[in-house]
Amino acid sequence: MKSEQPAILILGTRGIPAAHGGFETFAEKLALFLVGRGWKVGVYCQEEVERVGQRVRTETWNGIELIHIQVASKGPRATLEFDWQCVLDAARRPGVCLVLGYNGAVFLTWLRLMRRKIITNMDGIEWRRPKWGRAARTWFWLNEWIGAWASHRLVADHPVIADHLATRRPRSAITTIAYGADPVTSAPEAPVRALGLEPGKYLISIARIEPDNNILPIVEAFCSQKRDMKLVVLGTLSDQIPYHVAVRAAANSSVVLPGAIYDQAAVKALRYHARAYMHGHTVGGTNPSLVEALAAGNMVIAHDNPYNRWVAGAAAIHFTDTQSCAERMQQAMEDDTLVKACGEAARTRAREAFRWDDVLLAYENEAYRLLGVTAPRTAAIDRPSPGAV
Repeated sequence: MKSEQPAILILGTRGIPAAHGGFETFAEKLALFLVGRGWKVGVYCQEEVERVGQRVRTETWNGIELIHIQVASKGPRATLEFDWQCVLDAARRPGVCLVLGYNGAVFLTWLRLMRRKIITNMDGIEWRRPKWGRAARTWFWLNEWIGAWASHRLVADHPVIADHLATRRPRSAITTIAYGADPVTSAPEAPVRALGLEPGKYLISIARIEPDNNILPIVEAFCSQKRDMKLVVLGTLSDQIPYHVAVRAAANSSVVLPGAIYDQAAVKALRYHARAYMHGHTVGGTNPSLVEALAAGNMVIAHDNPYNRWVAGAAAIHFTDTQSCAERMQQAMEDDTLVKACGEAARTRAREAFRWDDVLLAYENEAYRLLGVTAPRTAAIDRPSPGAV
């Protein structure tokens, strides 16, 4: 008798094809991977409309069922409405529910009542971010607890996140699975030169421009002395946000502020041709942009904290404040041997710890675990030889 096709539903992202961020990229990678291995896969996609006409509609994309949910709200309310409608729909469908993030975890209680199996990627410790007010922090804190207990399995993307989750649930309910990245061994120079840059003659930051990502200290450190290189800061800037205004005010003519760039090929080229990658994140686990920098062979200048030290390993040198950031930048711009050594360490770290096939296979195994069956074909994906790049 033919065995029943395993099924999984992916909730918690804006949808695929990926166009927004790390979770969307991961959802697309995982969905395509699982379809190729015989799974029935559904991915929920947020569709913002002026007025809800058809709440739920589906289409097929590369063998994946895209489940479009219409919402007529805006901002955070739209996200909550979307999360709730996804849960209502998922409760009526077969399969394991993989939830990315816990911001709407209060709704997962309905899935549990409907006897659905739930895996939740618990993302970072959102309630610790300084940008949130007291009400938002309370909401995130409560949902972290609810998500931890409503889910059957918790995924941490970093050992420090796993340690934190162990204060909520027993270790036996937690697994650590990092993020992945494809190796980048070449990229066109055109996107670099289009911004007036020379390959290898600039540092780059790719992040949301927020205080907990240390963008302002990075800009101030770079502008504190004359240099023959440039600093590129990718990210949306608004004149309505005081922190963004401060970043603009601190920048001199050597700082390039192109805003957000959504052409992933252009972003990949800008990262690949950079002298070093600036990473100021202070809160979170395994940051996708940092992993992608490692896969591109970037030397990393990172804020000194346990998250970044574990992810980047020997590929990074670290800073703690504006002064030390300026010193690390000076090292990166003057020491060719250091840059080369860190770049080689970056590729090695990416190959050993952040290989997509390993990440996706680990998620498949977790889904099979909740289905109560042994994962087949776990050895079907070959690892490259130790010397491969």
